[in-house]
Amino acid sequence: MTEIKVVPSVTVNYKSTGSSTKSNEFGMRPMQERAYEKRGEQYLLIKSPPASGKSRALMFIALDKIHNQGIRQAIIAVPEKSIGSSFTDEPLTKFGYYFDWHVEPKWNLCNAPGEDGKKVNSVRSFLESEDKVLVCTHSTFRFAVERFGVEVFDDRLITIDEFHHVSVNEGNVLGSQLKQLITRDKVHIVAMTGSYFRGDANPVLMPEDEAKFDTVTYTYYEQLNGYEYLKTLNIGYYFYSGAYADEILSVLNSDEKTIIHIPNVNSRESMGDKIKEVEHIIEELGEWHGIDPRTGFHIIKTPEGKTLRIADLVDADPTKRNKVSAALKLPEAKKNREYVDIIVALGMAKEGFDWIWCEHALTVGYRSSLTEIVQIIGRATRDAPNKTHARFTNLIAEPDASEEAVTDAVNDTLKAISASLLMEQVLAPRFNFTPKNPQSGPVQGFDYGEDGYNPGKENIGFNDQIGQFQIEIKGLSIPKSQDAQRICQEDLNEVIAAFIQNKQTIERGLFDEEVVPQELTQIRMGKIIKDKYPELGEEDLEAVRQHAIAALNFTQKAKEALNNDSELSSRSNTALIDGVRKFTMDVRDLDVDWIDSINPFSEAYAILSKAMTEQSLKAMAEVISGRKPNMSLDEARELAKRALKFKKERGRLPDIKSADPWEQRMAQGIAFLVRIKAEEKNG
Repeated sequence: MTEIKVVPSVTVNYKSTGSSTKSNEFGMRPMQERAYEKRGEQYLLIKSPPASGKSRALMFIALDKIHNQGIRQAIIAVPEKSIGSSFTDEPLTKFGYYFDWHVEPKWNLCNAPGEDGKKVNSVRSFLESEDKVLVCTHSTFRFAVERFGVEVFDDRLITIDEFHHVSVNEGNVLGSQLKQLITRDKVHIVAMTGSYFRGDANPVLMPEDEAKFDTVTYTYYEQLNGYEYLKTLNIGYYFYSGAYADEILSVLNSDEKTIIHIPNVNSRESMGDKIKEVEHIIEELGEWHGIDPRTGFHIIKTPEGKTLRIADLVDADPTKRNKVSAALKLPEAKKNREYVDIIVALGMAKEGFDWIWCEHALTVGYRSSLTEIVQIIGRATRDAPNKTHARFTNLIAEPDASEEAVTDAVNDTLKAISASLLMEQVLAPRFNFTPKNPQSGPVQGFDYGEDGYNPGKENIGFNDQIGQFQIEIKGLSIPKSQDAQRICQEDLNEVIAAFIQNKQTIERGLFDEEVVPQELTQIRMGKIIKDKYPELGEEDLEAVRQHAIAALNFTQKAKEALNNDSELSSRSNTALIDGVRKFTMDVRDLDVDWIDSINPFSEAYAILSKAMTEQSLKAMAEVISGRKPNMSLDEARELAKRALKFKKERGRLPDIKSADPWEQRMAQGIAFLVRIKAEEKNG
């Protein structure tokens, strides 16, 4: 069996305070309470990870809007039928709330037979009835809006679950309908998602529409830190050569409750026959002992004598697959850890799938959608008795220079690295940055380390109750407008997602030896933010840029400190926090210029170079160097802007012969513009 190269991306340890599972006097958990405080808002966006209780939060909000805010009815749209079960009846008065949640069976259209298009008449009947709640799919809702127009939904609450399915792309029907509803301004909207970024890098909402939404953010760190049992989450990707089914046991531990997502049949990693792939995995695990007639699960005996129950959701026979799927929805699946051991799936067991015992989400092949990866990881982050650890593994075919499709292999690998970088950001505590000045002082509730707050230097404080850093940075720009403040407070991960999904950015950051970090941190990030938020002024654009790069580089440098210090990385629940503090201890000034001088991809490359064969790494470098871009006119203009700032600060323009690579690059930008101007003058 070929040895697998292990590439641990990041391990985050949590304190297991139990706070995120405790309820207040109304039966609300912390996230639900936070959302309920905003129940009076007309447009509300809830960004919260899987298993944090978004569906119940919606119940509290919808009931208040119906009983106290004059809203006639609530319509809840979910992306697929199975998720409709999240909104079934709940006796909320039993836990202290004023009203119970009730959906008449005929109005849960996710349970109704027939196609979405045929259910539109049911939506019309509901709107004309006195009943209060309807649950349907996104598709049914789209058909209803197309047939009846937005006017029929006046004075109602529209809830869009898994809101990342919406996009401003003109081909996204739900997105255009939502814009019509917002323009008419006669409905209330609650949008809910565990990942606000999309895999295709299109924005979910236009900035002017997004500004109308009040946001409730509950982070992964808050959620997992407040669990009762789960203490550690690991994100990793692993490279292999040959057939994945032959090597899967190198990363699959049969003692862990695991969901295996096999690759799409059209992907490089696919072996060409999904049924045979599942059979091959089962054969690798042990000896087949038949099928449980009640559940449809395969019974396997491992060489060690252990009995495994494997649920196959890939089987092409719908009768068999439906039986297995139904067995996984039985109450026993939630109550009994030993009910099933491994679930093998292709297009299923992702968004909305709830198996609390899952400890390992093992995905074969890269996933082009970052949102899909977040959803898959969410399958493993449920809290359950005696479940202390969870992990996500992405098993990826190593690029091979001899392959005809080496370019595709390189692109797949880059996308997997992008996803890993983003998940590191999503899982980390939240960063709050503030300028260091003479008036700076300690913020109540934050721990500044053994020596406490030092007025003479930049300080780093951490509040483990809310999972947030408070970091002072010299020269930091402050966002002025409300939009820019909101972005810095709520949307830095969305900015970072756009940055690391940019193909040219990650290629140059990883493989261009001549790249100057500021070309990435200032020029590339600056352009991405300007394109994403064109309405922001220059000062606000720079403030957002600085905050986003600081957040990304702090996480990457903390990861580097952890990977280089085994004692630090083994600490039970302060490792990442200590990692952030460690890498700044030897820095004389924690300032914006120093942060901009860090290549955000350097640690990712350091790990990659240890994991890949020299041949594969060389193949990647050759593919990428072959498409290295020349300087563009836009880049030259941005460099010239930075050069003018340099002149203002230093009293001279950058010198093209300087020993400082960044000063050289700015001078090259000016020279490029001068040459272009001369060429235009000379015709």
